[in-house]
Amino acid sequence: MDISSLRREYTFAGLKQSDLNPDPYKQFETWFEQATQAKLETPNALSLATVNSSGYPSLRTVLLKLFDQAGFVFFTNYASHKANDIADNPNVAALFHWLEFDRQVKIEGRAEKISTAESFKYFSSRPRGSQIGAWCSHQSRVVSSRSLLETQFKAIKDKFQHQEIPLPDFWGGYRIVPQTIEFWQGRENRLHDRFRYEREDNNWSVRRLAP
Repeated sequence: MDISSLRREYTFAGLKQSDLNPDPYKQFETWFEQATQAKLETPNALSLATVNSSGYPSLRTVLLKLFDQAGFVFFTNYASHKANDIADNPNVAALFHWLEFDRQVKIEGRAEKISTAESFKYFSSRPRGSQIGAWCSHQSRVVSSRSLLETQFKAIKDKFQHQEIPLPDFWGGYRIVPQTIEFWQGRENRLHDRFRYEREDNNWSVRRLAP
């Protein structure tokens, strides 16, 4: 199968430095709002890259559930593959790819656990089935069958049938605290517009990068 000829031109829009908000979080909010208003499919999906203590990389998709001036938050099992990587090496990278707008946002920084209170607030807002799923899944571990997962789900459902489901002590959020945030806008002839915000003490510098 020859895929070398698969290509298209990026003609959606351009990006100038004068268009950018000096605050990268506000710039991200603008792009994120545009993606959600356009009803893009799962605009909060991001690819999260981690590296373990041996230098071996791993990549998966998670969902952004909160962002503010402190950083970008996702949730997971604290015994998962990604969590073990972060315990070994908190440096991570994240990528949002909004293909319909020819846009990407790349974030590089450090991941740190959020408070139990913050995790509980989000956990309490989840559908009950998702809460039960968090309890019964030993994420990233080998499981013998689908039926075992379903049996565990029913057992947890029965256990908490007449009460609120508590926050598991092995589940919660991580906040990515960025060192750099790059905004990428596809352009014709592969002359893409790329601007990287880089943290310098308490301020951000903005520089154009070659495509």
